[in-house]
Amino acid sequence: MQFAESYVTEDIVLRTARALAHEVGVEAVTPGAGAALRLLAAAGNARAVVEIGTGTGVSGVWLLRGMRPDGVLTTIDVEVEYQRIARRLFQEAGFPSGRTRIITGRALDVLPRLADGVYDLVFADAPGPGFAAYVDAALRLLRPGGVLALNGALAAGRIGDPAARDMETVTVRETIKAIRESEHWVPALLPVGHGLLAAVKS
Repeated sequence: MQFAESYVTEDIVLRTARALAHEVGVEAVTPGAGAALRLLAAAGNARAVVEIGTGTGVSGVWLLRGMRPDGVLTTIDVEVEYQRIARRLFQEAGFPSGRTRIITGRALDVLPRLADGVYDLVFADAPGPGFAAYVDAALRLLRPGGVLALNGALAAGRIGDPAARDMETVTVRETIKAIRESEHWVPALLPVGHGLLAAVKS
């Protein structure tokens, strides 16, 4: 597991974004999860990506590095200060401002305003009560063959423990089970970071 996390090294931009995330108390995706996101974006030749949870830009940089050169990342967060940091980091990573659309607000308020069936990838880095709602939104937003990625799908290791009945774990458990049983998704649970559930819209 540790070798997998260190397999792809992070440059100064990502290390800076990660350090700033730690400073402001945001848990960023791990390097292994970031590398998986870059791979998913590259494999799908992603041009239009939605990210729920900007943070300080760690996952955004990974996604942008996997996307097409003309791709646009739409990233949503309630914290304008985090987004200010992320905007600076995106620029330092060499991405022009036109490559990102940074929206401040609650994801469940913003997502209904986004167009149906035009996105190649939807990444949610905000486990909690909205987890299932993000899946429903992704089903609408993604084109056929588009990819949903959910961070935190192992619920800090509690997902396989039947005794873990806290609300967040139960929500995540029920959500990933529903995806597995749905005819709309072709899923896999990747054991990187805190668990990355990836599912292709069928």
